[in-house]
Amino acid sequence: MNVLDALDSRYSCRAFRPDPVPERIVREILVAAGRAPSGGNLQPWYVHALTGEPLAALLDDVEAMMQEMPRGETPEYRIYPADLKEPYASRRFQVGEALYSALGVSREDKAGRGRQFRRNFRLFGAPVGLFIYLDRSMGPPQWADCGMFLQSVMLAARAHGLHTCAQEAWAQWHGTVARHLRPDTEHMLFCAIALGHADAAAPVNRWRSDRAPVSEIAIFKGF
Repeated sequence: MNVLDALDSRYSCRAFRPDPVPERIVREILVAAGRAPSGGNLQPWYVHALTGEPLAALLDDVEAMMQEMPRGETPEYRIYPADLKEPYASRRFQVGEALYSALGVSREDKAGRGRQFRRNFRLFGAPVGLFIYLDRSMGPPQWADCGMFLQSVMLAARAHGLHTCAQEAWAQWHGTVARHLRPDTEHMLFCAIALGHADAAAPVNRWRSDRAPVSEIAIFKGF
């Protein structure tokens, strides 16, 4: 797939078909993504790839834990700044409203919003979950490297006709995830990526978030 087509067709898929994804394909995606830029070639990312019974056991455990701890565990990093300023606060609010509108869930429907939020922790039905860890000693430059690796995973998935959803929300369950994955104690859960075949019939997968125009994010000089 042309890289521009992959970029244009990538979106956060929130409804997957249960069709399995072979280990061979997951490995090919990770090999390709491993070519992502990395300062000093540190390659600070670690991936735990789950499917089948191991994934089901983890998802069931988190679902049970949510009955006791609906807000989850305290993440080991702040997902959003404490005082999100403009224009970022408005962008975050607007994308949430647009998402729930696409699902037909009103602002007043707290139960409906809660159900949709909890679907994060079923990986939206995806058959594969990639749990991404970073070494705790790493700083902002390596976090940026990890972001480039994540984007590379998602673009490589498109080359195989697959879709993804990157989910920082999983940082809220780092302790429960660790009980299943037994990561190195020096590794911190950053996010998960749901991976699989998109359910094209699901209305939520026909919705797309807006992006700021280039005029808002770039300044050109000397052209």
